[in-house]
Amino acid sequence: MNSFSRPLNHHRRWFSAALVLTFALSVGAREARSLNYLAAGKPDAATLLAPPPLIDSVEQAADLETVRAVYHAASSNDIALAYGEKKFSVFNFTAAVGAFFQSNSLPKTTAFFEKVQLDAETVTDLGKDFFKRPRPFTTDTNLANGKLEKSFSYPSGHSTESMVLALVLADLFPDKHDAILAQARSLGWHRVQIARHYQSDIYAGRVLAQAIVKQLKKSNAFQNEFVEVQAELSASQIKK
Repeated sequence: MNSFSRPLNHHRRWFSAALVLTFALSVGAREARSLNYLAAGKPDAATLLAPPPLIDSVEQAADLETVRAVYHAASSNDIALAYGEKKFSVFNFTAAVGAFFQSNSLPKTTAFFEKVQLDAETVTDLGKDFFKRPRPFTTDTNLANGKLEKSFSYPSGHSTESMVLALVLADLFPDKHDAILAQARSLGWHRVQIARHYQSDIYAGRVLAQAIVKQLKKSNAFQNEFVEVQAELSASQIKK
């Protein structure tokens, strides 16, 4: 080994170690965030979900072709809705639930669903970091539009989080179950319409959401706060 290769190899080892440390810190931070209602690793997207299509596979090519078709067929209204849903909360479901369902008059409900969504986000982000699937606009740069995300694609955070919110919300409003879940499905699908996700990302998110809600319901804290939210919502509906 010559004198020039030693510092180069040392730099490579340092850089590799830094990458590992950065990833570990990122994962650790996300696990720490998921202490509202979920136990660490339950559910685990990496073991629950089947892996996404292989990069050079026929399945991946078909998945990408679907994104292209959906993206080019999307109406201006669909695209505007998708951009408007970059950030969303349980109050995106107000149209399905009723006009009384507003954050400023429901503090317990707001706080409860913020924690639910944060748990879902944490589980999903850990899955993204495990599978490391590039987003469609990364694979096909012709699909790039608007402000682009730097995170990975599988599973879809929007699909997972919106369906988690919807499933819990539907337990509070069983008579509006179908309308609530339809809203979540639309919110997830809009992400395909702006080429942020593959359809398989969306479907994986829905599967993961069901597993998350199942685990949420095992939490005493979740169950206790759910009852408090029920009371707040009932009182709000009486006042309307």
